[in-house]
Amino acid sequence: MVDPIRAADVVVVGGGSSGCVVAARLSEDPERSVLLVESGPGYRSMLDPAVRDYRSLPVGPGGDYSQVYDVELTPGVHSTMVRGRVLGGSGAVNGVYFIRGTKSDFEAWPKSWSYEKVLPTFRALERDIDYAGPWHGRTGPMPVRRQSAERMSEISAAFRDAALERGYREELDKNGTGDGGVGPVPTNVDGGVRFSTAVAYLLPAWDRPNLTVESNTDVVRILFSGNRVSGVEVEAEGERRTIHARRVVLAAGPVETPVLLMLSGVGSADHLRDNGIPVLVDAPGVGSDFSDHPEVALPYRSRGSLHRDGSSPPLETVLNTADIEIRPYTAPTNLLVPGSGQSDQLLGIGLMVPESRGDIRLTSADRSSRPHIEYRYAQSESDRRALRHGQAIGLDLLHSPALKRLIVPLYEEVSDRSAVANLGTSYHLCGSCRMGGSDDAAAVVDERCDVRGVDGLTIADTSVFPMVPSRGPHATSVMVAERVSTFLTE
Repeated sequence: MVDPIRAADVVVVGGGSSGCVVAARLSEDPERSVLLVESGPGYRSMLDPAVRDYRSLPVGPGGDYSQVYDVELTPGVHSTMVRGRVLGGSGAVNGVYFIRGTKSDFEAWPKSWSYEKVLPTFRALERDIDYAGPWHGRTGPMPVRRQSAERMSEISAAFRDAALERGYREELDKNGTGDGGVGPVPTNVDGGVRFSTAVAYLLPAWDRPNLTVESNTDVVRILFSGNRVSGVEVEAEGERRTIHARRVVLAAGPVETPVLLMLSGVGSADHLRDNGIPVLVDAPGVGSDFSDHPEVALPYRSRGSLHRDGSSPPLETVLNTADIEIRPYTAPTNLLVPGSGQSDQLLGIGLMVPESRGDIRLTSADRSSRPHIEYRYAQSESDRRALRHGQAIGLDLLHSPALKRLIVPLYEEVSDRSAVANLGTSYHLCGSCRMGGSDDAAAVVDERCDVRGVDGLTIADTSVFPMVPSRGPHATSVMVAERVSTFLTE
């Protein structure tokens, strides 16, 4: 076998939620050499209590496992966006929310990605501890469980009661028909620890002689011979070198994947020329028209000490309506995100079917430069109306008998102004290199997630989603990685 430092049959760029799946699946063939390149810490990170502890998110200031980007949420409103930078990616540091995209979400995907086509993969990847039957799997790598009603935190139990009091239906299985309502959040937790794809997929494969994981290594650009992939250029500890490969799978996440494509000459021709980058493929869809879930925070204070069981994840239950998700976080932000310094407890109002679309653009041809990320939230009247509606639902729940005895809202205003003043993002960025059929000129990848205009280059992360699903994207990203792995091994 060739030295993986110099060559591999397949190089997987990014050891996140999708990359760990692809590397593990492709290395099941002992004749195929696979090199996984991760910019963050490697296997030892899985032993860190901060990564294993699903009750909090180790992404606070100065953390070892996150990459922070400056972003503009809406004109004049600046904030930051965080992505996981560790084996397991954002799925190793997030709130362990593992809800699938709904059947209606996949109506916007190509027909080969209809819900009927992807459901078998959703079933195969999961080990659902609570449910069996036609919607669920019991033998897959990813454990899925829900917090029982008896163990829910006081705020979660009261929120559920409030939603039922207000006439919302109960949705006990949010990975079922996706009809909406209030119900427990499926989580990727087992044995009292967070189960990222690094734990579920990569760790069981770590001793395969044909699989190499190189951590703390940045991919600088993808290399081509003509329009055929020839490898990648990487940098570690200030030294650069070339790794030759017959295929490269980009799984660097919805920010770094389009950035790497643009730095490698695949992107909008005018934008590449403006940054002094030779154009290999004019692909205007790279970094364009991404979508995410805006979130408006409704802060409140408790009337006393709210009980939170020692097993409570950040979210135990949520209410889903047609386009809104109401999220009763189980603890103040400074407990959920250590070091954040934000002491309020929050009810989150997520707009799950937004019209807003954003762009990611280079600021220079230097790999170390941060891109410019513009969300353009709350720009359409439809989105503003939906956010006002979400605020109204949230405040109505906070004033219900079940919640009013426990908490006091810190503001009562329902308006565009209050939405913008409390605006954030759900960190669910998708669609920055979206897939599409041959008649879709803006699609970056085809229905098998191969990059158009070049040979030997595939994308396998949330970049390829046509749009952000109406639930958090983690479970759907694992499904996509599983299907892409199947395409590559056929």
